[in-house]
Amino acid sequence: MKIFGTDGIRGKANVFPLVGDLAYKLGRALVYALDSQKNKKKKIIIGKDTRISGYMLESAITSGIVSMGADAYLVGPMPTPAIAFLVKSMRADAGVVISASHNPFDDNGIKIFSHEGIKISVELEELIESYTLSDTLDNIKFLGANIGKVFRIRDTLGRYIVFAKNVFPYNLELDGIRIVIDCANGATYKVAPMIFEELGAEVIVTNNEPNGININEKCGSTYPNNIIEKTTLFRADVGIAFDGDGDRVVMVDENGKLIDGDAILSILAIALKNKGKLKNNTVVGTIMSNFGLEHILKQNGIALERVNVGDKYIIQKMIEKGYNLGGEPSGHVVLSDFNTTGDGIITALAVLSIMVEQGVKLSYLFQNFIKVPEKTKNVHVSKKINLDEIEEIRQAIEHVKDKLNGQGRLVVRYSGTEPVVRITIESKDINLINDGIDLIAKTIEKHLS
Repeated sequence: MKIFGTDGIRGKANVFPLVGDLAYKLGRALVYALDSQKNKKKKIIIGKDTRISGYMLESAITSGIVSMGADAYLVGPMPTPAIAFLVKSMRADAGVVISASHNPFDDNGIKIFSHEGIKISVELEELIESYTLSDTLDNIKFLGANIGKVFRIRDTLGRYIVFAKNVFPYNLELDGIRIVIDCANGATYKVAPMIFEELGAEVIVTNNEPNGININEKCGSTYPNNIIEKTTLFRADVGIAFDGDGDRVVMVDENGKLIDGDAILSILAIALKNKGKLKNNTVVGTIMSNFGLEHILKQNGIALERVNVGDKYIIQKMIEKGYNLGGEPSGHVVLSDFNTTGDGIITALAVLSIMVEQGVKLSYLFQNFIKVPEKTKNVHVSKKINLDEIEEIRQAIEHVKDKLNGQGRLVVRYSGTEPVVRITIESKDINLINDGIDLIAKTIEKHLS
């Protein structure tokens, strides 16, 4: 049995594996797996987003951690990238984030960062998983003064604000710029408005009143119509929308046009290259990155290296090759010169700094980015079977590939966080896109729904 997916553990809250007793065992397993220095008391930071189920999972995993003699430091609702920063800043041994990111409120998840502020390795995940699901630790007891303690850290908001603001050049400010921010009723609801206000912007905030069940509900980066509408309504210079845990961002220009992760990557890559700061003149994207990104990068003498979907694969490639910029169309952008993981706030600040430095509107920065038409459809499945093993599905996929004839892209893959198959077709022929998605979706539904 596997409980870890492509981005930690994810599923319905209070349904296995996102239940209290497993979270307790996971906390114990994490401490034991980290215990290479037997005499050193472990320090583990725990953050979460605003989901109502976060209380349950936070309590359970905290209990497991302290039962194994480690200390837990609770920071409450904070963006995922803030936890990555705090783990390094506080010299902690690991960081735990309780969040299902962009998923609906009744989902939840558990992600683990290493002491370096990056997602733990697959090997460590497998070790933790084996301890969690077995009885290996049942007879290991810490008693008396050896039981760990729990601390609630009150000043983490201020620490992260100072850290994030350092991305924005000291000699620049946002005076005179009107920004609308959509916090998705999630983890950025406090910290994001404060950062942009402190840098001098006029900030209009929306969806910053979380109640435990409204996170990502028709708002945030996964529902961009909201930020487009608000940016236009308030005649703002920029709109910024985060997802529930703040590691993704999409932006809107002064004309109400959406700028997704691919467009943001193009803006950052060109600016960094022009300053001689884009390492190896390469950007890391994924198999889902639009061909429009590849085209504009090539025009500017920049290579695009593609990896599988998932920020862990992007970061692995960046570390392996020494790159400093990567990301996904969803707006999960990694600027490794500033943080060790995707950070929506830092990404937005980096784009704003380019605007201010060049004295231009946001629309000017991506005017040459032309996105090739694409469409994605999610097909819910009851089981996950290798698609190549089902002949009719394989034939449908091959048929669409033949129709594309090298003039577009087809990606059919299982989601790592939901029971769905994602079908994406990219082509200048809209009819081909619609017909191809319809054929593959109906074939998958026939066999797997």
